Amino acid sequence: MSPVLSLPLYRRGKVRDVYDLGERLLIVTTDRLSAFDCVLPTPIPDRGKVLTQLSAFWFSRTLPLIPNHLITTDLRAFSEVLGQPAEALAELEGRTMLVWRAQRIPFECVVRGYLAGSGWRDYARTGAVCGIRLPRGLREGERLPEPIFTPATKNEAGHDENVPFEAVAEVVGEGLAERLRETSLMLYRFLHDYAYGRGLVLADTKFEFGIREGKLMLIDELGTPDSSRYWDREAYESEGSMESFDKQFVRDYLERIGWNKQPPAPPLPPEVVEATRARYLEAYRRLTGQIPVWGLR
Repeated sequence: MSPVLSLPLYRRGKVRDVYDLGERLLIVTTDRLSAFDCVLPTPIPDRGKVLTQLSAFWFSRTLPLIPNHLITTDLRAFSEVLGQPAEALAELEGRTMLVWRAQRIPFECVVRGYLAGSGWRDYARTGAVCGIRLPRGLREGERLPEPIFTPATKNEAGHDENVPFEAVAEVVGEGLAERLRETSLMLYRFLHDYAYGRGLVLADTKFEFGIREGKLMLIDELGTPDSSRYWDREAYESEGSMESFDKQFVRDYLERIGWNKQPPAPPLPPEVVEATRARYLEAYRRLTGQIPVWGLR
């Protein structure tokens, strides 16, 4: 599902279509899915709604900690802004955010609390993660003594690239870089503890920030299965399982079938689509405590 609006297109990413409304932006999160830097031809139903509604959920809960760009996810508000009846905008329901435009800081602020993914591979090779030395003898999936801040450049195409803290400071200044690090670590601890109480381990996540009217604020998405690595707490603590609630299931399938990771990407079979959808919905249910009407079928 990828609705097209008769509005100036601000940016089209792998997943999101962003429309220009002057001081405000309209972010439509589609059901598109990318893996290995390719957009797959098969969408995951309701995925865009999960990402949007989870972002809104977290934006609301972190508002006492830091401002964010979200204005509303209410379809009636979009109707007024766009001058169209709500029924004509039905495809936007649940997957759209009206947000304030901000000057985006050109780094993803990644925080890792557990040794997984590229962090584990980096550590296994060098004994460090993104240049940060860690104790010897850590195991894959192990909780770190303290969460670490590992920023990365944000690339619309291709892989994001890890960079040292000093590279961030060189671009945005030492003071703002320190604030980004401290704010990211604070937010990670908040999200981690909240998720842990709901049966999920937040292994790592990324934040994006912008500046509006001289103030630092959260932008883009927050705490979603696309921007975060969630594990089942009980399985992790009892078995060391690191099966995640995100598109890793799709990546694993593509690896199994031997795709060469060059476009065009292959279509996904129905069972992979449904299993992936179920993981996104389960993350939503656990974190919010709600079973969405649109998630029932």
